[in-house]
Amino acid sequence: MATTAFPVNPELTAIAIGYRNRDVDLIADRVLPRVTTAKRFNYRRYPAGEAYTLPSTRVGRKSDPTMVDFSGTDTTDECIDYALDDLIPNDEQEAWNSMPKAPGAVSPMAKSTSLLTGLILLDREVRVANTVFAQATYPLTNRTVLSGTSQWSDFTNSNPLDAMLAALDIPLFRPNLVVLGQATWTKVRQHPRIIQAVYGTAQTGGAVSREQMAALLEVREVVVGAGFVNTARRGQTPTFSRVWGKHAAMLYVSEEQAAADQPTFGFTAQWGSRIAGSIAAPRAGLRGGEIIRVGESVKEVIAASDSGYYFENAVA
Repeated sequence: MATTAFPVNPELTAIAIGYRNRDVDLIADRVLPRVTTAKRFNYRRYPAGEAYTLPSTRVGRKSDPTMVDFSGTDTTDECIDYALDDLIPNDEQEAWNSMPKAPGAVSPMAKSTSLLTGLILLDREVRVANTVFAQATYPLTNRTVLSGTSQWSDFTNSNPLDAMLAALDIPLFRPNLVVLGQATWTKVRQHPRIIQAVYGTAQTGGAVSREQMAALLEVREVVVGAGFVNTARRGQTPTFSRVWGKHAAMLYVSEEQAAADQPTFGFTAQWGSRIAGSIAAPRAGLRGGEIIRVGESVKEVIAASDSGYYFENAVA
């Protein structure tokens, strides 16, 4: 007998934890990696100038060395709960239980868990994309808006290689991750300047891979956000748009650094793991039902915005 109002079902929890869209579609966990924390957590911000301002280190035979004082600001934050419910009528589950099962068949409860998990992940993807692809996230010196012939979709006049190489030199921590929306990547990988640099020839046609682009820029990885979200209101004809827009960002991201209280562009604080379970709903319909709930407790944090660079409207 369940002893809590919301019993966690191990079978459903396994589905909730294991469900993923393709990595090529959802990239939030690679852009702002998850770090396990308490529900309420603290992290400290240190002024960048203190670690780069050199004091006098020379000391006399009997004098005291120069006293250095490091300041820091403690920031307290809290993981936010995100969850969704779906109601499975008991007659639907009973019909499933009584029917012959084909190989690979999925029960209504398991299918609901998978779909709810997908929406939880999509909501997180949208939150991360709207934060990383936003001018307000970056210092004034670490962002630029492209327009007209400077946009990388102009194969004749623009030079995305020069622009990105110059941007990589600006942050104090050189970015190790390049984040592109799918529309941006489609144009960049076909740009003649990129193709010529990768292949060392004068050819202007073809395309490069993400691995080749990462090697060219000397970064750890190039990730492309390819997911879609429906922007129409419920009940209206769906209108699908890319979660990650026509922009580009270069970030220094390190899960190890975040866990060790060291500078990283950002991270995701996570309390516990994603859960799934069911709650009896005896008043639903004629025979009652089960409410399937999926959720997680997370908070996306931008910890060192000067460790990134942002190109808005990278392509037309």
